[in-house]
Amino acid sequence: MKWSWRVGRIAGIQILVHFTFAFLLLWIGVSAYLERHSIIDALLGIGFILLLFMVVVLHELGHALTARRFGVKTRDITLLPIGGVAHLDHIPEKPAEELLVAAAGPAVNVVLALLFAILLTATHGWGKVDEISLEGGNLLNKMFVVNVALVLFNLIPAFPMDGGRVLRALLALKLPFLDATRVAAAVGQSIAVVMAFVGFFFNPLLVFVALFVWFGAATESQSVEFRANLEGVTVANVMVTEFRTLDLEDTLDTAAQHVVAGFQEDFPITHEGKVVGVLTKARLLEALARGNPHRTVAESMERDFVVAAPTESAESVARKIASGCCSTVPVVEDGRTVGLFTLHNLGEYLTIGRAKTNPPPSAPTT
Repeated sequence: MKWSWRVGRIAGIQILVHFTFAFLLLWIGVSAYLERHSIIDALLGIGFILLLFMVVVLHELGHALTARRFGVKTRDITLLPIGGVAHLDHIPEKPAEELLVAAAGPAVNVVLALLFAILLTATHGWGKVDEISLEGGNLLNKMFVVNVALVLFNLIPAFPMDGGRVLRALLALKLPFLDATRVAAAVGQSIAVVMAFVGFFFNPLLVFVALFVWFGAATESQSVEFRANLEGVTVANVMVTEFRTLDLEDTLDTAAQHVVAGFQEDFPITHEGKVVGVLTKARLLEALARGNPHRTVAESMERDFVVAAPTESAESVARKIASGCCSTVPVVEDGRTVGLFTLHNLGEYLTIGRAKTNPPPSAPTT
């Protein structure tokens, strides 16, 4: 995710923190300080939030490590002010596997809640919920409440919470995956409407959560619909076959002329017939802005790029582009560049496909 900082790696999975997380810590610190104008209170408040998000990391690791058992890799875990997100390469194909992956996160919190409950009982540290605050109260008591709250919140049967995925997995045991997703998304959006209504009268924070749930359900439904439309579609079906390549010794000015003269914005850079880089429009404009259009494209090309084979799944390559690794993927066969794969062309393919399967109604005859 853009604007995220890497803070570590656990079990081979990168842990990222989005820059907006700093604003959360600042807000918590200032709020705690203003209560009694105490720096200690501010530090305790920030410390508790950091502990809370350590629990969130463990929750997301529950998803990631369970997914790994089914051959699904996790690119990273990103911490946001609203919680954590484990970016899995893909959703497990079998409903039973998705059910286990979705339930693994809340299961971690159940185990932690039981552990804190045992410690509280052993130390006689049980307290009242209304005595809990950011900067005060029994830490074990607070951590117990945090984990119980995370279980209850995440099991709400609405995307993007784990409960929505559990519901979808259960429905998918009887329904096609796309239909199960549509039903689960509709349930989630219905819950969002109720949340918004209640929040409007009692707690404005619920309105924010309702928006989060509504758009999360819509995004998940659209994502699954997108993958369903690409089932069986290969790179060869959607790649651009009329394109230009540039040589290492070509100039930035030459590349700019090609952009103006045609439809292409990104160019594979070749040397002795082999792709060695990609010059994107963004890199080209950045280089031209620094002056000297007679520099070679080799100085500005992307050297970290991916290639695809014509027989590769279009959906898998689209996922690589969406992850931010590239904007144009050269398609290579037997060492030759035979096409370019772009999300724009993929969109055109899907638009034409929808037009073929849903022709406009015939005009009435007179």
